[in-house]
Amino acid sequence: MNAVLPLPVVLPLLGAALSITAFKSRRTQRLISLAVLSATSVISVVLLIQADRFGPVVAQMGGWPAPFGITLIADRLAGIMLAVASVMLVSVLVYAIGQPGAERNHGAFHPVYLVLSAGVMAAFLTGDLFNLFVAFEMMLTASYVLLTLGGGREQIRSGMTYVVISLVASALFLTSLALIYAATGTVNMAQLAVRMAELPDGVRLAFGLLLLVVFGIKAALFPLFSWLPDSYPTAPSPITAVFAGLLTKVGVYAIIRTQTLFLDSSSRPGTLILVVASITMVVGVLGAIAQDDIPRILSFHIVSQIGYMIMGLGLFTVAGLAGAILYIIHHIIVKTTLFLVAGLAEVRAGSGRLAAIGGVARVYPVLGVLFLLPAISLAGLPPFSGFVAKFALVEAGLSAGQYVVVAISILVSLLTLFSMTKIWGGAFWGEPQFTEDAADPTEPPKGLRVMYLSVGFLVAMSLAVALAAGPLYNLSHRTANELLHPDRYVAEVLG
Repeated sequence: MNAVLPLPVVLPLLGAALSITAFKSRRTQRLISLAVLSATSVISVVLLIQADRFGPVVAQMGGWPAPFGITLIADRLAGIMLAVASVMLVSVLVYAIGQPGAERNHGAFHPVYLVLSAGVMAAFLTGDLFNLFVAFEMMLTASYVLLTLGGGREQIRSGMTYVVISLVASALFLTSLALIYAATGTVNMAQLAVRMAELPDGVRLAFGLLLLVVFGIKAALFPLFSWLPDSYPTAPSPITAVFAGLLTKVGVYAIIRTQTLFLDSSSRPGTLILVVASITMVVGVLGAIAQDDIPRILSFHIVSQIGYMIMGLGLFTVAGLAGAILYIIHHIIVKTTLFLVAGLAEVRAGSGRLAAIGGVARVYPVLGVLFLLPAISLAGLPPFSGFVAKFALVEAGLSAGQYVVVAISILVSLLTLFSMTKIWGGAFWGEPQFTEDAADPTEPPKGLRVMYLSVGFLVAMSLAVALAAGPLYNLSHRTANELLHPDRYVAEVLG
């Protein structure tokens, strides 16, 4: 299995190179991208099964042993993120092939999309901080190109905002790397777990807070979230869906990885993380309530939902982390689905503004159902995946005695339901403000069928998460236990 480990990163990069050579043939580019990402999905699922059954899979690139070489490692957490992310990337690609816009009009879409995929996979698999930085820069470069495809004024403006904020985070990350290396003499994560324990508690806490700020920008935590609602809604819906479903989760993944691996119970800033999580939840949902545009409402929801994941981390218990991991699985699928449905509604109704459309469910009842199911899940109503994930977090919070945080999470969930009802009442119910002719007349029926197929698959996946809640929670519980007791992770890397 060690030889297979680099493939989720290598295959998309090779696919990007091949896609560039087929620049003038969109059909060839599509076949390359679909083949590469489908193979990546299969490999990711295999790695998850291997990591769960037999322990972390480790590969030392170039035959150089850790900490001198580049280490790739797939433990349970990395395996989960790889599997969910790769399946989502394939689904969004299928949707993009059906939708008019970026994929059809720009030959750069496929190579850049594959580079973004490689960056995401590298972030999950890397075993050292410097290569985590490289993975983030791969994602940043690809993200900027995807955000600005089409060259619209608003896209360029939002793209610049995104890049400036990301570059600030990158500069802070490099500074953090320099300080950590100066104090420990390594950037290998497994070795850092050993050497961090030798530092004074205050120094470890300072490093933990510095990394929390760096990755907090990537994850859109309060007060570092303002770039997200301004950047995401301007991009084509497939791009926005990828960003919403994945990029912020890479930041969350990095926070979970570093806070659990580098810090022990005496130096973890649990209270601070819980405060930040609570404020993030509240500010995000209030921002969503104030909007009247579907993509912007959903963008603020991203901020709010990130707070739930960080809440699970802040508890620093097995149950809390298990709830956070289960919530990440749920959120990647559901949030991606909602943005794709929003894009499909805009294609069918000609607008994304609540006041301009209305009655989408009456004119297109299938589209209404495809929105309603993930919307209910996001709000946390039973028996959907959102309820299962939130229940796990609430139970963990009550067990840890964090009653205020739990109360805030329940209140935010109710406000989320209200904002989703606002979308349903404004865009999908009521009297139609458009006709069936509002859709792009050049849009072929085949393209629409492909878009519906992709969204339907993701809705089915969200329902599957609810149906398989028991096994998934058990997997999340094993993952959380592995994170809070990283001895095997360290041993597998350092030998």
